[in-house]
Amino acid sequence: MKILPRETDFYSIKGDNLEMLQIRLNNKPVFAEAGKMVYMKGRVSMDTRLSTKEDKGFLGKILEAGERIMAKESLFLTYFEGIGEVGFAGDFPGRIIPVQLNREVIYAQRDAFLAGMGDIEISVALQRNLRGALFGGEGFILEKISGEGIVFLHAGGDLIHFSLGSGETIRVDTGCAVAWDGSVAYDIQLIKNIKTSIFGGEGLFLNTLTGPGRVIIQTMPITRLRRELSITSDSSQKSGFLAGLLGGMLSKDI
Repeated sequence: MKILPRETDFYSIKGDNLEMLQIRLNNKPVFAEAGKMVYMKGRVSMDTRLSTKEDKGFLGKILEAGERIMAKESLFLTYFEGIGEVGFAGDFPGRIIPVQLNREVIYAQRDAFLAGMGDIEISVALQRNLRGALFGGEGFILEKISGEGIVFLHAGGDLIHFSLGSGETIRVDTGCAVAWDGSVAYDIQLIKNIKTSIFGGEGLFLNTLTGPGRVIIQTMPITRLRRELSITSDSSQKSGFLAGLLGGMLSKDI
């Protein structure tokens, strides 16, 4: 997995933590998740397809589309072709990272794929063990992305890269691992200090990634963002209820 520059002759990534991917088309197709397009400019046509591989039979295309749904991606892929420019963005605040694949495999969290070009195939991979499926932060399904070309991944917050040597291990909060090379071993381990796991606020399990290979982690998983927004919403509702109750009591006294 080779990380590419944020700007080249045919694409650029703009913005801060609400980034947009801008791709300049020159009769080479680009495909993306349905609903990720922000704008089109120039002579650009759109087409929806079930598969990235046209030589697959109908059943093969249906199976590939079903795998994408399991990975929380859309049923159809949208292809853009022509001469002009297309903009894409994710569904929540985060970063976009361009990755070059050279006939290799990477694994990514569900719904990480944003767009791609070239001979790319997206399928699903199951967690290697039940513990990882139950406590891995992203559930039972991972995205398996393979082939030759460029893929653009989107994840929450900022993205940090690590290059692990052979046998070198990094332990990551569940849900914070975005993508890693196919050569990286992935597992879930129980925190041995029960007191720390209960009162430290970090949970009972950590993702353990062992090299060799590259690992990308995120600072704000969408699951954590949803949880924090839910807590804030609940607090606001309770505060509003108490304020209304107190106001009603005061108005009666007056």
